[in-house]
Amino acid sequence: MSKPVTITIPHQLGAAEARRRIEEGFGQLIGQAGGMLTNVQKAWVGDTLNFSAQAMGQTISGALFVMDQSVRMDLVLPGLLGMIAGKITGQVKQQGQLLLEKK
Repeated sequence: MSKPVTITIPHQLGAAEARRRIEEGFGQLIGQAGGMLTNVQKAWVGDTLNFSAQAMGQTISGALFVMDQSVRMDLVLPGLLGMIAGKITGQVKQQGQLLLEKK
């Protein structure tokens, strides 16, 4: 059974800068998963990044919606990954906040 998760990260960068940082930092975020994620696919449609990946033999899918003052991530975690959604959500939010910190 899949578990849908929504994560909202506020920022003060504007949509264009937030999108640029996400584009540059997406690979780094994937790398921090410690090789757990494979077959990562991503595609921008306007200010929405659609993505999918394999983890523990299961497909994770989601979308990042970049807005002027926040980024919303809708993520679908299948099976066992859904059972540890709280831990995954916390890590993703923390890394996203670091990525979108005003510098």
